[in-house]
Amino acid sequence: MTSTVHAEPAPVAADRTLMHREAAEGADAVARFLARNAVALAELGASLRADPPALVVTCARGSSDHAATYGKYLIETLAGVPVASAAPSVASIYATRMERMNALVIAVSQSGRSPDLLRTVESYKAAGARVVVLVNDERAPLAALADTVLPLSAGAETSVAATKSFIVSLAGLAAIAAHWSEDAALLDALDALPGGLAQAFELDWTPVADTLVDARNLFVIGRGYSFGIAQEAALKMKETSALHAEAFSSAEVRHGPMAIITDGFPLLGFATSDEAGDDVRAAAAEFASRGAAVHLADARRGLASEPPAICQHPAMEPILMIQSFYRMINTVSLRRGLNPDQPPHLRKVTETR
Repeated sequence: MTSTVHAEPAPVAADRTLMHREAAEGADAVARFLARNAVALAELGASLRADPPALVVTCARGSSDHAATYGKYLIETLAGVPVASAAPSVASIYATRMERMNALVIAVSQSGRSPDLLRTVESYKAAGARVVVLVNDERAPLAALADTVLPLSAGAETSVAATKSFIVSLAGLAAIAAHWSEDAALLDALDALPGGLAQAFELDWTPVADTLVDARNLFVIGRGYSFGIAQEAALKMKETSALHAEAFSSAEVRHGPMAIITDGFPLLGFATSDEAGDDVRAAAAEFASRGAAVHLADARRGLASEPPAICQHPAMEPILMIQSFYRMINTVSLRRGLNPDQPPHLRKVTETR
């Protein structure tokens, strides 16, 4: 009599997931975006200088909304125009009619098909707003509403966890701000971004992964240009690794959240090389003094930081950091026995109303 042995399936190698493969394409995707949209971006920048809006409104959900947070800081600091985030329910649930306005609406979406985003953009457009759309699916109905379409050109993204489309969205928003303000340093930094992304993807964040494998809760902090990246990292921890993470500005985390810090409580910080990064560094030091397990990607220290980071233009540093983070969290997901490509209860395209 023979017995049948049912072997456990072999674990997936970290570099064989869709998430790993797609995140690794971030450098090429950004290069394609910048090349394809060079003329449109220059024309948009000139138009915005000639007839500047009084207000910019961003319209996005999920990871795209975190990209919009990044864009808010860039547009406000470089163009000096206030930026607000649209509440899609105002249009899709309450059916509010917007008053006439001199506004620029920037809609960011991977799929361009969520009904609430479509209703929101329609509402602002009917009120006279100019619409710029960053979208990966050029055939999507969102693109048809745009005065200016900037195709992300990221290519097909199959993993539920968005990676390269998020990176290109960040680059796209930085390009809008750079062309609008004619910031030569940022334009040069954008040209160098694809090379930096390739380098960032190879950086070793294993010590962070080792801390997160058995973690249950943690904080992720940033400030200024890095705050949206902190939001994205916290979302990806939940999405891919069933790890409860909360994102805070380093200016806010010292208030109520500080009370729950105990010995060994994990903290991941994203510190740019500018003054905003100084506050993240100070908050991280305070957490460490209270016994927290602090990992600080510090662009000022560059490759000597733990985890390593790349020192470049302060607006580019968060994009490079999130690229390194994606490779690391893909590994964490697998080490926690999960599949980063197919998180439970989630779909690639979420359509909210």
